[in-house]
Amino acid sequence: MYELCINTGLGFGSTVSEILPKIKEAGFDGFFTGWHEGKTKEIAELADKYGLLYQSVHAPFHDVAEMWEPGDKGEYVKEQLINCVNECKDAGIPRIVMHAVIGMDKHTPTDIGLQRFCRVVKRAEKIGINVAFENLEGPEYLAIVMDQFRSSYVGFCWDTGHERCYNHCQDMTALYGDRLMCTHLNDNFGMTDENTLTWLDDSHMMPFDGKNDWQNIADRLKAHNYKGELTFELTCKSKPGRTTHDIYASLDELGFLTLAHEKAVKFRELL
Repeated sequence: MYELCINTGLGFGSTVSEILPKIKEAGFDGFFTGWHEGKTKEIAELADKYGLLYQSVHAPFHDVAEMWEPGDKGEYVKEQLINCVNECKDAGIPRIVMHAVIGMDKHTPTDIGLQRFCRVVKRAEKIGINVAFENLEGPEYLAIVMDQFRSSYVGFCWDTGHERCYNHCQDMTALYGDRLMCTHLNDNFGMTDENTLTWLDDSHMMPFDGKNDWQNIADRLKAHNYKGELTFELTCKSKPGRTTHDIYASLDELGFLTLAHEKAVKFRELL
């Protein structure tokens, strides 16, 4: 049976140590976090305490576009990613999810970026950590890293919400489903303006609350024989100027997690 996992950063402001027992109480099997530098092993110990799977770490991404630019900042980001990989190894976490880029106006990968990502990937391969690149804006960057790094340690993290908004509903599993390593399952209403990409439409709602066809998503997972965890990436809050998450306004953290688990189970039944 597919294990059900969820992110810890739901928007309620809780620390990881505060939210893990609630994730357990709601019925989830595991979780993923962002990178809490220097605390990854401590979080892994908490996961063991609560009997939860620490499914992955999401690598830092706010400055990842610098990887593709000359200069010291790109070198710093590269070393940061390598450090994140090393901490995952030390903590016994099997995989790290990465963005290849960030920025709606980014469309030109460079050799220096590939060289830097190569250093990161080679370190991950050497110590046995899986790297899953996520679909988002800038599809040229995902395409080039997926083409360049054919190792069994490099795969695809399918974000269903990003597919609907950033990728304009293009079937990303048709491109990378044979290398599907993990999921970020979430919903939204697509782009407000089909000609303008904006992070404001990347809602990260619960399944069945937006426009995604969840039977189709299940069918595609089955078509690619996916057997890994079903990992959900959700938030309780609307983006600025949006009202999408008003439907969750009455829920406290445990209530949100409990409803999310109910919807996760509903989706798993489609599989």
